[in-house]
Amino acid sequence: MARTAQAVLAWLRGAGGPDRMVPRATQSLATIALLAALIAFGAVLALALAVAATRLADGWQGQLADAATLQIFAPEDEIESQARAALDVLRQTPGVRSVRMVDLSEQERLLEPWLGPDIPVESLPLPLLVEVEADRDTLDQAALLVRLQAEAPGAVYDDHAAWREPLVATAGRLRTGALAAVAFAALTLAVVLALAAQAAVAANGKMVETLRLIGARDGFIARAFTRRVTLRAAAGAAVGTAAAMAVLALLPPASGQSFFPVGIRLDGWHWAFPLLVPPAAALIAWAASGAATRRRLRAWS
Repeated sequence: MARTAQAVLAWLRGAGGPDRMVPRATQSLATIALLAALIAFGAVLALALAVAATRLADGWQGQLADAATLQIFAPEDEIESQARAALDVLRQTPGVRSVRMVDLSEQERLLEPWLGPDIPVESLPLPLLVEVEADRDTLDQAALLVRLQAEAPGAVYDDHAAWREPLVATAGRLRTGALAAVAFAALTLAVVLALAAQAAVAANGKMVETLRLIGARDGFIARAFTRRVTLRAAAGAAVGTAAAMAVLALLPPASGQSFFPVGIRLDGWHWAFPLLVPPAAALIAWAASGAATRRRLRAWS
């Protein structure tokens, strides 16, 4: 373990590597940091979107999955008796944790985003609403519906599955798309760095030939270009990651009442995810540039 750490530190300092021989102004190497920064910036935003989609799907599958609404549609002279009957049925049903009547003022607040302020609620044909919290694992919904139909024909039980399930599926697809974008960013970085490493070797062909003439092996030469590409990619990715985290910090936080992930700002320990991007970029750079450099050198042999 100690030897491994010493080897890594020596590699970072450049000990034992001829990377000082690689010209710093090589055109292919000059743009590596910029490209890595741009790709890391997009990858961090895609990660934040994936986290937001996961949070949204978990919320719809968790808390909202246990929520239901009972609406009572009945003639005015029967609505009170049917409401009492429906409440009795709910309170006697195993799996129903709590029931609560939703008054007109609360219905007005719920409708305000859609109909505007100062709604004449009393003039609207609104049903009586009962908010139900149930344990979906123990609730026998089929039996509950049969009892409600028998004792309160005007009661309509809605577990929100008709609109919740498509939204959960949409959030899942959004998460998959965001993770696919992260994977595509990693692949793009690998391809770009491999091409840059090959171009750097080609641009420094005379130096490579000179090193071979004095006895340098291809592994020794490859380490020079690999180290230079890796360090530049890591530095660029760190800058891009910092910029993306600054942008995310300026965004509004996610709202628990939102039905769309407008708030993709990270929260709590989720801020650790972007910190993985620079090390991942360095690892990709090391693997891609090393393989490309060795392949190019073998082609010259």
